[in-house]
Amino acid sequence: MLLGAIEAGGTKFVCAIGDESCEIVERIQIPTTIPSETMAEVTQFFRSYQVDAIGIGSFGPVDIDLKSPTYGSITTTPKTAWKNYPIVQVMNNTFGVPIGFNTDVNAAALAESILGAAKGLDSCLYITVGTGIGAGAVVQGKMLQGNSHPEMGHILVRRHPDDPYHGKCPYHQDCLEGLAAGPAIEERWGAKGTELVGRTEVWDLEGYYLAQALMQYITILSPKRIILGGGVMHQQQVFRSIYKYLPELINQYVKLPDLANYIVLPGLGDNAGIKGSFLLAKQALAHSSMQK
Repeated sequence: MLLGAIEAGGTKFVCAIGDESCEIVERIQIPTTIPSETMAEVTQFFRSYQVDAIGIGSFGPVDIDLKSPTYGSITTTPKTAWKNYPIVQVMNNTFGVPIGFNTDVNAAALAESILGAAKGLDSCLYITVGTGIGAGAVVQGKMLQGNSHPEMGHILVRRHPDDPYHGKCPYHQDCLEGLAAGPAIEERWGAKGTELVGRTEVWDLEGYYLAQALMQYITILSPKRIILGGGVMHQQQVFRSIYKYLPELINQYVKLPDLANYIVLPGLGDNAGIKGSFLLAKQALAHSSMQK
C-alpha cells in the first residue's frame, strides 16, 4: 500500500509518499503561492507514484461537512488567492483515489494521539503557533468537529497592560492569532522570532497570551495532554512563561497535572501534520472499502 499526504500550510505545502505504517518514503516542500502554481507542482509529484489514497491536512478555514456542496474547499482564508478553492475536487479529478480531508491541526492532533506525545490517551489538544495559530482536538478518540472544525486561534484574550500593539488579524485584529502568531511577533518587535532569541520580554509576553488561551481550552475541553507545535514554539523558553502564568490564571479552580508532562512539544516533531495526513488517507481508504 502506498499513501499520499499533503500538509497544506500557509507558507509551504509538504507532500509525501508513505507506507501503511505512515513511514515517509519520499517528501518534498513546495512554496504556497497561488493555486495554479502550487497545485501544478503538487500533482506533478504524485503522478510519479501509484497511490491508493491521499490525505490532505489544510490550512483553514475549510469545509469538512461531507453533506455540504462545497465540501473539500478552502473557504474564508486570509490568503485571498485560495478563497473557495476546491482542493479535494481538484485532487479527486486528477487521481481518482479516495481523499481524506481535514484541517492541518486536526490531522496533527490525530497523529499525536495515535503515534506521538498523546499515544495511549483518548483525548488531546494540538496547537500550532506559527504563521497563524490553530488547534485541533481529539475527544474520545475522534477528531472534534460540529458545524465546522475548531478555530481556536481566534479566541479573544485580555491584552497585557503594557502591550500597545494593535494586533494583526484581518478579521478580529487583537484575537489570539492577531497578538501571538509569528507575523504579530515580527511586527510588534521589528524582527523575526529567530532574531529575538535572547529577548526575555518577547517570550514572556508570548507565554502570557498562550497561557490565557490554554486556560480557556482546559476549562472547556479538559484534554489529557496539550501539545504545542509550530515555528514559534521552537523558542522553548515560551514553555517556561506558560508554566508561570497558567497556574495563576487557573487559580486552583481545577487541578492541573505536572505541567512539564502535560504541556509538551510534539512527539512527532515537525512531522505531526504530514503523518496525520497519512492517517486521513488510511481512513478514507477504509471508508471507501466499506462502501464497496
